[in-house]
Amino acid sequence: MANYLAMSSEELVEEQQKLRVEYQTYKNMGLNLNMDRGKPCTEQLDLSKEMLKMDNYIGEDGFDARNYGVLEGMPEARRFFAELLNADMEEVIVGGNSSLQLMYYLIDLGWRQGFVDSPRPWRHYNALKFLCPVPGYDRHFRITEYFGFQMINIPMTENGPDMDMVEALVQKDESIKGMWCVPVYSNPDGYCYSAETVRRLARMKTAAPDFKIIWDNAYVVHHLTDEQIEIPALLYECQKAGNPERPLTFCSTSKITYPGAGVAALAASERNIRYILKNMMPMIISFDKMNQLRHVQYLKNKEGVLAHMRKHRAILEPKFNLVKQTFAEQLSPCGDIAHWTDPKGGYFISLYLMEGCAKRTVQLCKDAGVTLTGAGAAYPYGLDPKDSHLRIAPTYPSLQELETASQLLTLCARLATIEVLLKNR
Repeated sequence: MANYLAMSSEELVEEQQKLRVEYQTYKNMGLNLNMDRGKPCTEQLDLSKEMLKMDNYIGEDGFDARNYGVLEGMPEARRFFAELLNADMEEVIVGGNSSLQLMYYLIDLGWRQGFVDSPRPWRHYNALKFLCPVPGYDRHFRITEYFGFQMINIPMTENGPDMDMVEALVQKDESIKGMWCVPVYSNPDGYCYSAETVRRLARMKTAAPDFKIIWDNAYVVHHLTDEQIEIPALLYECQKAGNPERPLTFCSTSKITYPGAGVAALAASERNIRYILKNMMPMIISFDKMNQLRHVQYLKNKEGVLAHMRKHRAILEPKFNLVKQTFAEQLSPCGDIAHWTDPKGGYFISLYLMEGCAKRTVQLCKDAGVTLTGAGAAYPYGLDPKDSHLRIAPTYPSLQELETASQLLTLCARLATIEVLLKNR
């Protein structure tokens, strides 16, 4: 294997022909492997099966969780999520199975009604904008796209979003109403916001008095190494900076227990919580409190969650290591044609190819029976300006399937790279 960037056109064509023969071998295998989304595998789902045997639905205050009421969530569940979110119990609402649903509801609330600090509902503005660190979570972007926001790309760094750019934009433009953030093991790079980034977000001056930070702590306990990274609590930092209504923070048990049947929660200032509950009341009497109790009885507290997540790590760490090792063996010798992140937690690896190679790589993989997340999915409107980024999800396939998929992926990336190099010559 040689450096593609140093090869002559004739040598590249010869290499391309060799790779095409190898590629045809994969196509003949009749593969049907899916690495499209960051889904827990069956072994991970089985870790929580004992929780489903629990049948005590009387809460600590004597309330029967099977009945109507308690929209804000069972007290023990509020206390449980308050510990995970570094908040007070009174600052927490415990919802249903989806944190994304709660985020959608709050963007919708801002659009329809505004927030406690809004001069008027967001829909009354001529233009609405939202800041989107990229690459980022595609389903975040779908929400703001649905409500008609103009989404502004903010480059990600290893310390979080480019804060110089963020501060410059928000201080002069009232139509920028908020910002998406995945602060710990970001989706998909796996980066963690630095303490300085968190504090700058908390204290920055914004033209919009009701600017909101959607703080999605989806991977706050999803560690893949012995180092358990923790960052300052945005809720506290905003209170300290005099911007208590700015943060809306979220987490869920979706990748702790069951993605389709977990529990989600949000934390915000007490003033925000009262306002949100008031506006939720016409919509719903209560969320699934039986599931809230099952989770608290099984996981107990943050330490219980961390112990449970160590079982997840034992399953996932070898998968992440396998993918990174394959990248190193199959891509690094070809020259500077790709680089990738080395996350210490979360669910994804970002693979950055040469410009113009991502879509072609995905198509080649698909034609050979391996489905990846679409190229561009980690950018607003699905548009990666460089067509170079791929979000790699190693969690769902078995190790054997993952080895096959990773080998094919690197083969397709090399084919796509040669095509671009030859075209440019």
